[in-house]
Amino acid sequence: MLRKIRIATAIICFTLITLLFLDFTGTLHHWFGWLAKIQFLPALLALNIGIVLALIVLTFTLGRIYCSVICPLGVFQDAISWIAGKRKKNRFVYSPAIPWLRYGVLALFIIALIAGIGSFVQLLAPYSSYGRIASNLFAPLYQWGNNLLAYWAERMDSYAFYSVEVWMKGTLTLGIAVVTFVILAIMAWRSGRTYCNTICPVGTVLGFLSKYSFFKPVIDTEKCNGCGVCARNCKASCINSKEHKIDYSRCVTCMDCIGKCRQGAIRYVPRQKEESLTDKQTTENMDKSGVSRRNFLSVTALLTSATALKAQKIKVDGGLAVIEDKKIPNRSTPITPAGSQSARNLAQHCTACQLCVSVCPNQVLRPSDNLEKLMQPEMSYERGYCRPECTRCSDICPTGAIRSVTKAEKSAIQIGHAVWIKKNCVVNRDGVECGNCARHCPVGAIQMIPIDAKNKDSLKIPAVNTERCIGCGACENLCPARPFSAIYVEGHEIHRTV
Repeated sequence: MLRKIRIATAIICFTLITLLFLDFTGTLHHWFGWLAKIQFLPALLALNIGIVLALIVLTFTLGRIYCSVICPLGVFQDAISWIAGKRKKNRFVYSPAIPWLRYGVLALFIIALIAGIGSFVQLLAPYSSYGRIASNLFAPLYQWGNNLLAYWAERMDSYAFYSVEVWMKGTLTLGIAVVTFVILAIMAWRSGRTYCNTICPVGTVLGFLSKYSFFKPVIDTEKCNGCGVCARNCKASCINSKEHKIDYSRCVTCMDCIGKCRQGAIRYVPRQKEESLTDKQTTENMDKSGVSRRNFLSVTALLTSATALKAQKIKVDGGLAVIEDKKIPNRSTPITPAGSQSARNLAQHCTACQLCVSVCPNQVLRPSDNLEKLMQPEMSYERGYCRPECTRCSDICPTGAIRSVTKAEKSAIQIGHAVWIKKNCVVNRDGVECGNCARHCPVGAIQMIPIDAKNKDSLKIPAVNTERCIGCGACENLCPARPFSAIYVEGHEIHRTV
């Protein structure tokens, strides 16, 4: 029964988190966006102390339930392992822990967090790794399926579905997502939870805590007949059936061993009951208390260090000709979303999970190819502009990299300012009237002034009030000049209020 409850809960959490990355309507985020914010590392970086403490208490109480139920990457590996198990049953064997690798990776991870080496952190963060897989691999398939349904629905005079543009947002990010998917799939197919128990830094930290959990799976030596079925079905490879020992630092509390044991020799029991059962064994854990004290001190030091960290494309060709695609201007300062406060704050807190990129309805956010902030979101306006009334990225960000802002606040946040390029403007280049940038500026920061003030029939060019401009990019996106807009947005390192 415990195993069935665990599986059902894990499926629900995994499905909802995956849909957060796939849902292009934004409907689910209002209801289930909190699932992204209860992930361990995002909560830690956002300094959501309540969530972090709740996850720690959960681990102290039930063991590594987080890894087997809440973490989408863990459930993803379980799904791959389950498929592999259909071909070959009883395929796992006990393997000793590799402490030097686990603790070494964790130490490097903490050093990278403190030093601000975001690329290393982002590659190892489990939630972010799954987010990149979902947004870069699963989302296009989901959208193509939606477009196919929309095609057939339209043929039947139904508009229950509508087509969306399938957009591959970054070649480098796509490549990293593919490599991550392949490596994790191979590891899970062959040996279950190897990644979680040898590389994943979150798994290592929670593994420390799970040694002291109140409930644990325990082997009753009086009932055990030594068949070894539990060890051969343990995807964490943490059950030593010959010595009747379980490595609780690697056990993810999946309950598979309990479901497979025909003798009822493994039970999930409170600590007092565990002690009464282990008293029947010979000299199994005589020195366990000394080791536990050392591990507890190590965990305390690691957690203290960690918690101290900073926490549409619009087609306007009129049906006459194909408009040339716009190219990204060479910005000296990248643009970051309203709510990120500054480029530095974004770099310190973002784990590049791609959730904000997935939910952006205007296709303004995309993963960066810059190695210093690899895969973190940056803004560009070739496909749309950042509408002042849209706050989706700030509402959904689980790490505090993009802090929540209201619509009123966003309309007053200056993330950049517009810059006019005289030689690109169609007024100067082609001698025609335009004024597109001024007409569509939502804050009235652009005015058209005559080229020749003495000639009342003179053509007019834009003049930008940089104190009033908020950097939304409406002018850049809607400028008819190609391939580079005649007016573009230059980002601000630190955001201002106008």
